[in-house]
Formats: sequence, C-alpha cells, structure tokens
Amino acid sequence: MSHDPTVNAGDIARLAGVGRAAVSNWRRRHDDFPKPVDGTAAQPLFALREVEAWLSRYGKSYQVSLADRAWQRLKASGDLQLGELVAAAGDFLASPDGGDHGLDAGLVTVLRELAAERGELAAYEFLCARYFEAHSRKLSVTREDVAALMVRLAAPRGGIVLDPACGVGTLLLPLSPSGRAKAGPDGARALGQELEGSSARIAAARLALRGVEAEIVHGDALRRDAFPGPRADAVVCDPPFNERSWGYDELTGDPRWEHGLPPRGESELAWVQHCLTHVRPGGLVAILMPAAAASRRAGRRIRGNLLRAGALRAVVTLWQGGPDLWLLRRPESGERPPSEIVIVDAEGDLARVEPALRDGAHQVRIIDLLDDEVDLSPSRHAPRAGADLGRAFADARERFLAASVDAPDLLVLDQPLDQPATTIGELVKAGLVTILQAPPRMAADGGDLPVLTADDVERGTTPSGATTAEPGLVRIQPGDVVATYATARVVSQDGAVLGPQLTLYRVDQHRVDPHFLAGFLRSAGARVPAGSSRVDARRTRLPRLSLAEQRAYGDAFRRLASMEDALREATALGETLIRLGHEGLADGRLQPPS
Repeated sequence: MSHDPTVNAGDIARLAGVGRAAVSNWRRRHDDFPKPVDGTAAQPLFALREVEAWLSRYGKSYQVSLADRAWQRLKASGDLQLGELVAAAGDFLASPDGGDHGLDAGLVTVLRELAAERGELAAYEFLCARYFEAHSRKLSVTREDVAALMVRLAAPRGGIVLDPACGVGTLLLPLSPSGRAKAGPDGARALGQELEGSSARIAAARLALRGVEAEIVHGDALRRDAFPGPRADAVVCDPPFNERSWGYDELTGDPRWEHGLPPRGESELAWVQHCLTHVRPGGLVAILMPAAAASRRAGRRIRGNLLRAGALRAVVTLWQGGPDLWLLRRPESGERPPSEIVIVDAEGDLARVEPALRDGAHQVRIIDLLDDEVDLSPSRHAPRAGADLGRAFADARERFLAASVDAPDLLVLDQPLDQPATTIGELVKAGLVTILQAPPRMAADGGDLPVLTADDVERGTTPSGATTAEPGLVRIQPGDVVATYATARVVSQDGAVLGPQLTLYRVDQHRVDPHFLAGFLRSAGARVPAGSSRVDARRTRLPRLSLAEQRAYGDAFRRLASMEDALREATALGETLIRLGHEGLADGRLQPPS
C-alpha cells in the first residue's frame, strides 16, 4: 500500500534549515500553512508536496534531496511497517536484479535513482541512519567506534566471527574489506542471530552491500541457538541489558552454564557464557556489559569462576555512565590460568584501551579479587589510563599555569555610537557575501573526507567528522565564516566540507572583513531568548564601515573568540588538575608540601 509522502514538524525544520520552534510559529501565524493530513494532534503529518509549495511561495529556502524523497516514500506506508520496508529496501539494493521484495514500483524507481546517484551502499546507509534516528528509543545501535574497537580486539585476523545478538549488524560491519579488521587467508565470515526479524534482514543487507560473506538468522539465540558448538574464531556481542525473561526457567540445566547458572536477574552473565561456548579454544570474546555486572552480589560466584578458569582477561570502563567492555578467552585444554587480569578505566578515550591492554601497567592480581564480593569494577581497582598519576598532575598544573587569557582593550563610551547600518541580506544582494548551506544529511560510513561539525564550531576544534565525496557537499575555504544557531567562527584551514546544521558565509575579503561579520553574527545569536525560533540571519544588522574600520572591529571580535577558547581550555585543565589532585592525595602518590 502506498501513499503520498508525508513529513512531520522535525522533517520540515530539517528541510528548511530552521528549528522546530520556527515551524510551530509558521503554523500559528500563517492561515495558509498546510493542514495535517495524518498523524496525531501531538505528532501531525503534512503532505510533502503541500509543504514544498508553501515554502516556495514564501521564498523560504529548502532542500529535498533524492535521498530525502526516498525516505519519505518509505515512511508513507506507516510506522508499524517501517522496519520491514527498510529491510525490503536493503534486500532490493543488495540484489536489484532478482527476487520479489514487495516494494511498489514508484519506490523501486526512486531507490534505483538514489543508488545511481550515491551507490547502493551509501544509499542504504542513508535510509538506515534515518530509520535508526526515527526509532532511537526502540533500537539499540552500538557506537561505530566501539564496534571497530571490539572487532580489533577479538578478531584482529578476521576468520569466522559470531554476534549472537547482532541487531542491525553494526558489530559485524568492521569485517568488511574496507574495515579495519584484517581478514584471514580465506577472508572474514560473519555469523549473526537476531530476535527481531526486520533487524536481522537489515543486518544481512548491510553486510552483503559491503561484500562480507555472512549468515544472519532470525531467532532467540539463548532459547533457540542457531549456531551450536564452538564454531567461531571470535565472538563480539552487545546483548540486551536487564532482561528478566531471558529463559531462566527453561534453561536451568543448559550445558552452556559451565561457570554457574546465571541468576534470573543477571541475563548478561547468560550471554557471557553463551559467547564463550561458541568460540574455539584460544578464541576471544568481546562483550559489552552494564557497569553493575562487575559488582552485583548475585553474580559474584560466576565472576569468581570465570577468573579461576582464566576465561575473563580484562574489564574496561569505556566512559563514565557507559557500558564496560569485558574481554574473555576460551582456555585451551591443559592451559595454565593467568594470575592477573587487566582492569582499565579509559575515561572516555577509546584510543587508550589497546595500549593499556598491552603495557602491563593495569594488571590486578586475581587472588586479590577472589573475596566475598569479587568486585571487578574499574572505578575500584583500575589506575587511571594515564598511568603515572603524579606526572600527570604535574603536567596538568604546568599547562594550567601557562594558559593565558588575553582580553581586548576596548574603549568605554558614555553613549552608544549612532552609525549607518546595513544587513547581511543587503550584503548578499550586493554580491559581497554568499550564503551556502550544508546538506541535511551525508554519508558517514567509511569516508575519509573531513567534515566540520556543529560541535566542532561550538568548541572551536578541528573537523571531527568524516564522509565520502558526493555531489552537493560544500567545501570550506580559509576566511569562510561558519555559523551555528548560537555562534560563528572564521575558518583558517581548508580541506574539510561543511557539516549538517551549519551555514557558511563566504565574503569578498577586499570589501568585507570575515571576523567583523562573524562577530556580529555571534552577537545576534546571543540575543535570541532561550526557546525562541531561529532568527533570520539575513536580517542581522551591522554598521557600514570602511574595510580598515571593519578590521579593527574584527580584531576585537577575534581576540574575544580566542579568549573564550582559552577560558574553555583553562576550565578543562582546572577540572583535570582538581581530579588528579584528589586522587593522588587519596592514594598516596601526592602529598602536601612540608
């Protein structure tokens, strides 16, 4: 069943490059704004064609890409069927010349056009990203950097890799030829099982589009194991947490519980043992666990048995409030268990994990852990990943004291200046400023083209995103002014592209100083009350000044921006200094001067 594409308020805001509050204002102030055609009072849906016509009639810029149109056509068939439709789109894109995928002819046409424009993989990842965003409360998708780390740790040479709770396949994607995991002599092979049928199909399509040999099965891995026996070279898993109906009553005598029957409220320990029984002797398991699993009293017997058997090799806290990563190894016959386990707090920096596992500075004696609690919490045992706390404190103190905050020397006037003014819109009409908008979405899989994100602009950092080259991207040049809703900065380097939710102002630098423009844009954003809709930047007023006078203002704005960055750095260094001082005084590696 197909319908005309519809959009919600969030979609309209994204297409028009405004905030959701602006869309609410349009509905309230304009009687001719399109009426809802579906949805609910709290989540109304509007006909995309009517919205486009209204935006065009009022001269409001908008962008509906071919990818957006494909997504809207998928959404038009209803939220309950969306997962199955996304899965069917993946089946089609993975094998466009064969099979009955159950898609209507119009959608097939749009998918073919999108694949021709972006390629099958990028086209499908765009649709998946929108689906994951729309169902973020229902779908648990592992972070891509965490998935890559887990595969590097458990399967550095590829081989047969199993994920028994594979979801939409994220943990298996690094096995692709372009991924970071090295394939073995015969390449990598993925095995996966997933309880939710449409997610299993999506995972299969994502792997097929990357050229990964895979077998993905729909089913409950704990109750109906699709891959019995130790078949895998490695296992990676991000299991569901806190599941009380995992099968305790049915599986009491299951042979997988080599280290003890998992308590009813400790489903994660069932997944740990399930993973261990599916890896060959000497093979590795990387599994994400809730932080509480390292210390809950109900699980202490199993934790102790895992330590005694030499199966549990490392517990890593990835970031505060996030999951722990447990690294396990299935012992080989007659192998002597190790006497130590690695316990690490990565403090949110995943780059610290692999060196910490290698350097031997984070080992804790197993005999010291085998008490009444068997508490493996990194917060209790792990030295900070910085290793030498005393040296880290001294270094942080030196950098804090060296941080300089240079405030501009500005004249204080009794009365505000009365200067002739212009607007950014008038500068655009005069050809002195060109405004460019980033695409609302862009491919984020496997790309090496740097992307300047909104967070980068807010924090004043270098580009942190990445994408693949495709039509419509905006290349940034030195001297461009890049703005978010609340701030604006002048870019000094090139080589990156503009990220979503950003606007670029390219000035004629013989007539307009970019720092002058950025300063007034920043000031206009700061005056908008919290919760208000986004202002029209073209209406931003700025004085008519000569280029020399603009540069004087621009230098003052630039120094204020530098001061803000210096204060942010000093604040971060101060917080680090305070934390290291407390820890060092408490554990005896620092002492007050005599």
